[in-house]
Amino acid sequence: MFVFDNSEETKMTVPHPVQCPPKQRALTDEGKKLNLLELIHPNYLTLSMPNQLIFWDYLVFAFYLVIIVSYGYWIYKKKKKNEANSTKNFFLAEGSLTWWAIGASIIASNISAEQFIGMSGDGFFAGIAVAIYEWLGAAVLILVAIFLMPVYIKNRIYTMPQFLTMRYNEQVALIMSIFWLFLYVFVNLTSILYLGALAINGLLGGAYFHEIMMVLALFAIFITLGGMKVIGYTDAIQVAVLIIGGLATTYMALTIVSQNFGLGKNAFAGFNVLLQQAPDHFHLMFKKPTAGAPQEYVDKYLILPAFGMYAAGQWISNLNYWGCNQYITQRALGADLKTARTGILFASLLKILMPVIVMLPGIIAYVLYKNGMLPAMEGQNKDAAYASILTFLPAGLKGLAVAALTAAIVASLAGKANSISTIFTMDVYKKYLNKCADEERMVRTGRIAVVVAMLLSIAFTWNDLLGISGEGGYTFVQKYSSFISPGVLATFLLGMFWKRTSGAAAVVGILTGFAASIFFNQLAVPLLGPETWLYSAFKNSEGVYEIPFFICLGWSFFTTVLVMIGVSLAGPKISPKAFSLDKAMFKLEPSTIILSITTILLLSVIYARFW
Repeated sequence: MFVFDNSEETKMTVPHPVQCPPKQRALTDEGKKLNLLELIHPNYLTLSMPNQLIFWDYLVFAFYLVIIVSYGYWIYKKKKKNEANSTKNFFLAEGSLTWWAIGASIIASNISAEQFIGMSGDGFFAGIAVAIYEWLGAAVLILVAIFLMPVYIKNRIYTMPQFLTMRYNEQVALIMSIFWLFLYVFVNLTSILYLGALAINGLLGGAYFHEIMMVLALFAIFITLGGMKVIGYTDAIQVAVLIIGGLATTYMALTIVSQNFGLGKNAFAGFNVLLQQAPDHFHLMFKKPTAGAPQEYVDKYLILPAFGMYAAGQWISNLNYWGCNQYITQRALGADLKTARTGILFASLLKILMPVIVMLPGIIAYVLYKNGMLPAMEGQNKDAAYASILTFLPAGLKGLAVAALTAAIVASLAGKANSISTIFTMDVYKKYLNKCADEERMVRTGRIAVVVAMLLSIAFTWNDLLGISGEGGYTFVQKYSSFISPGVLATFLLGMFWKRTSGAAAVVGILTGFAASIFFNQLAVPLLGPETWLYSAFKNSEGVYEIPFFICLGWSFFTTVLVMIGVSLAGPKISPKAFSLDKAMFKLEPSTIILSITTILLLSVIYARFW
């Protein structure tokens, strides 16, 4: 990560663009509520974008497909027959994933179309502030590696419902198993598939949405049926393609900026042009709006509410996602503690790089667009930023960029499908449907679950039955998952680190978190008004008062914790199911300390420069 000096003493002089005269224009979301991913009809992004790929692009993409399929098949064939039919090998790849495979797989599962399309669009609109999702995530991964993984691994936790069973009771685990299955299939899997097909369709002319959806689903099924080991090691290739293709795209885009401003092919000069042409896009915090603040600034604050999101909301969101999510933690649960920690910290380092790949192209698109140099953005909304940048890439590199996008989508689909299969087989099928099922039967059931989950996601995405397009991709996911995250995180953290937390408190906590989220998001302003000591609400683009989402999340979590503590205090001083913790569990290896400090120092440099 490079830090550029933008002080008056060192600021370079940028001449007028050599191709087009400067023309200031603003692409805003007036008249509608700002969503982090305001994606609409499948063909929207392609109305003015013809097929951008030629023979050499297809050749590069085909080469990527052959490499992934061949490598995945080779990994699968290397497994012994008894390994292929072992539940721990199929669902967890127990002991067979290296630290770099774990880290790469975590990133591959995390980065998908919503990052490429959505974060580029948000970079276009709000700038570098949206990188908090990646950079704070890197910090949270350090906490997960140091404090949460020892608890999971010592107690041999393989699924999140299993944690709830061991720490609380079967009822809590079953309720959350069903919730997670519905969430993963009908919210996460469908949104990844929809947004992925939408993104690639935009580069192929807009006429192949359903065909692309089928290919992505089949590709993901092929990888997932091989088990966690195949997923983990193919993810390493997927991440390599994602990073190489993503960085190549960003580098070429920066050289295009420098060329258009008469500075030659120089990526560093191009970055300095961004700093000067869009200084408001290089601040990591939006201060609280004052009276008379422009609506566009208010909209930015509503999604990224300054200190409030750092004080609570973002930490809660990230800790729930990275620490209590089967989809993410499953990669490390089958490893020993040292390997798991190193893999997670490797993922933390990679997270720092992600905004360069998925956010910076949006700022590049903004600078080019406002100076009349990006005709592909004409008539489009902010989420067309990434596809518009790809129009500048030379033959072959577009194919690499599409391969990077496909890698991100397929890896996310495969990871989510494997998590669905694991929870259904181990926490529902084995416990309640067939208690006598042997290893081979469970693996077969897991494979069937993968296919059924993918078919359901296709069925509900085919004509957008769930309304993903109307909600906006990110908003769609948040709407159905965020209401439960305060209760889930409180249940996990208190269950791990406070021995008095009771099973009754867990049930009450999950319900309280849900109720508190509804209250702060929907009812607080009508009942208490727009300005209280708890929050400040602002009118959104539709003229409706809205409390920033991360402020709501913070208060919902705080309320949940207080209620759970109160309920637990009415029970025994130590829960009979409390985990036994000791200092030795949290002892750090030198490599863990070095990786953690390296990540913290890199984040400190970034925040010191762009705060």
